[in-house]
Amino acid sequence: MMQRPPLRPEEYSLKETSPHLGGAAAGDKLTTTYDLVEQMQYLYVRVVKAKELPNKDITGSCDPYVEVKLGNYKGQTRHFEKKNNPEWNQVFAFSKERIQSSVVEIVVKDKDLVKDDFIGRVMFDLNEVPKRVPPDSPLAPQWYRLEDRNGHKVKGELMLAVWMGTQADEAFPEAWHSDAASVPGDGLASIRSKVYLTPKLWYLRVNVIEAQDLIPNDKTRFPEVYVKAMLGNQVLRTRVLASRTLNPMWNEDLMFVAAEPFEEHLILSVEDRVAPGKDEVIGRTIISLQHVPRRLDHRLLTSQWYPLEKHVIIDGEQKKETKFSSRIHLRICLEGGYHVLDESTHYSSDLRPTAKPLWKPSIGILELGILTAQGLLPMKTKDGRGTTDAYCVAKYGQKWVRTRTIIDSFTPKWNEQYTWEVYDPCTVITIGVFDNCHLNGGEKANGARDTRIGKVRIRLSTLETDRVYTHSYPLIVLTPGGVKKMGEVQLAVRFTCSSLLNMMHLYSQPLLPKMHYVHPLSVIQVDNLRRQATNIVSTRLGRAEPPLRKEIVEYMLDVDSHMWSMRKSKANFFRIMGVLSPLIAVAKWFDQICLWRNPLTTILIHVLFVILVLYPELILPTIFLYLFLIGVWYYRWRPRQPPHMDTRLSHAETAHPDELDEEFDTFPTSRPPDIVRMRYDRLRSVAGRIQTVVGDLATQGERLQSLLSWRDPRATALFVVFCFIAAIVLYVTPFRVVVFLAGLYVLRHPRFRHRMPSVPLNFFRRLPARTDSML
Repeated sequence: MMQRPPLRPEEYSLKETSPHLGGAAAGDKLTTTYDLVEQMQYLYVRVVKAKELPNKDITGSCDPYVEVKLGNYKGQTRHFEKKNNPEWNQVFAFSKERIQSSVVEIVVKDKDLVKDDFIGRVMFDLNEVPKRVPPDSPLAPQWYRLEDRNGHKVKGELMLAVWMGTQADEAFPEAWHSDAASVPGDGLASIRSKVYLTPKLWYLRVNVIEAQDLIPNDKTRFPEVYVKAMLGNQVLRTRVLASRTLNPMWNEDLMFVAAEPFEEHLILSVEDRVAPGKDEVIGRTIISLQHVPRRLDHRLLTSQWYPLEKHVIIDGEQKKETKFSSRIHLRICLEGGYHVLDESTHYSSDLRPTAKPLWKPSIGILELGILTAQGLLPMKTKDGRGTTDAYCVAKYGQKWVRTRTIIDSFTPKWNEQYTWEVYDPCTVITIGVFDNCHLNGGEKANGARDTRIGKVRIRLSTLETDRVYTHSYPLIVLTPGGVKKMGEVQLAVRFTCSSLLNMMHLYSQPLLPKMHYVHPLSVIQVDNLRRQATNIVSTRLGRAEPPLRKEIVEYMLDVDSHMWSMRKSKANFFRIMGVLSPLIAVAKWFDQICLWRNPLTTILIHVLFVILVLYPELILPTIFLYLFLIGVWYYRWRPRQPPHMDTRLSHAETAHPDELDEEFDTFPTSRPPDIVRMRYDRLRSVAGRIQTVVGDLATQGERLQSLLSWRDPRATALFVVFCFIAAIVLYVTPFRVVVFLAGLYVLRHPRFRHRMPSVPLNFFRRLPARTDSML
């Protein structure tokens, strides 16, 4: 890819734009259904079928196809062999911007080995082609008599419909486009726009209770048994029981992710660990998920006994042994009350439970217009020059959308609009831009991967309702060579709220469904289940046509967000410091008050303190009034733009090359041993500092515990006596007086201060901790 000079910080920023949306200026009240994109005019030609075509071959047959020509552009239908009444039903779309002719010619030809024969044609003057704008009904196709090159009628008729329309036309997604004329037929499917739906995901809970009457292969010993459960590629095991019994009891929960339609069966096998690394199957049962009950809450379902079937191998074939009395006790259910997490929890676009009866009504509509991209970098080389074939993917909730691929353009114009229902405003829509590397069918077998150009995230709660946001977002990617701007993508976004009351009420509700709190999953379970859910989603979407490939799905779902990165660790540390900095600033300000750096301010604080001591009922109202005034004051400087990728916050610009190389390393590592050793030593150094901080925190906590533990008998005796005296004093002294005296002591003049640590701090630091017992 072409190298660029270092970018200025403003080139990574968001830019507000004013596109000509839907025929009106941005910000105007728009009424059309396709109003978040610029209208693009297309000439549509629908070739439906032909009849009574004459035979042209020497063999006396006809192998017809249709060629649609408009200036230098030429589209072609598939051909039929030996068919005089073919039916194609194909649509061709020609961009009005690129039309170089005033006539469109539809030619019917006969496929031949040497030269295709001309059968007849139909011609249309573009000035006489009718216009159609949805929601008008589709234009009805008509029969047209074929003509020869001289304009004389010949045998055969062709059913056609020709009209001028926009990208809002229903025929647009499936049409052949003139800008894709260079794409071979087997690559056309990979450039079309498409809407995908994530398969409906369920958590499958398998509660393995017990087994009865196990019959081990070796009768001379008690088996060391465990249960192995398999669902597709997911394999889980219970703990190994070494109890001296043939009726083992586990009572363990195994959690899987299952997707509708249920294609795999649940296979459970009871296995005996006869030796390290050697297990023998005692019995097996297969359960169809179609018959598994579904529950919507935490109430227990009835358990069932399942017979264990013995499988023996006879002459290389596996056969079922019928006389077998062992059985296993299970409680299996599909959990409808959970939300199956397939995204990073920080960027979730959907928080609803699996079961539809538990869904709450939608609160609004999210509309996204994917307009254009500017300044894209060449992503690959073709015929000795750089080229980019860009398309966009947007994901929100269960709905994924993919725009058409714009061939060989660094400034592609998509102008496609999509809509989602919104159930929670605290969700994120993700838009990714990619380079299509599957335009030629042969590349599919070579394992070509679509290249990521950049990604944009927009949190709905940061948007004002009913406002159209038109911005150009920087497409920023992190590469082993550093941060790189790949271009900009222009989007139009509008969040329309149908019920403001319902949306405000959601802010008081739990983020996840009730089951996540009543019957919570462990952090390890959530991570494992999320990985399985991502694999299922990427597999299912990869089987669509055109496929949404695994690398696309994983990039959109942030699969690798949990991987170690020194850069992210630094960024998160400085994020914490950014959160704590106001508290540190307040502490420094208060320290200056105590030191009387500004006597007037300190005196005012004394007056305020006396008022609050005399009238303590004013404390909480004062605090909330102060917060209210701050909020009203900051309203003037409220953010007017959606958030975007921040290279400074991410520490992407200052990352060391070796840190980036480590971040892009595979897992397990593929780097040479000396580099791994250096990184390991660096990680040990960082971990050592963290270890010291954690140890210091533990020391302070243990010192607090030792106040009353009598580990240091003299210190505890002093503290106990102090507590007794303090209790008597506080019983006889009004609380206001105590607070007043304590406040005056804290705010005392520097003349009454000294630099040595205070008595309580000296006492606390002398308390013992358990560091003496550490090896």
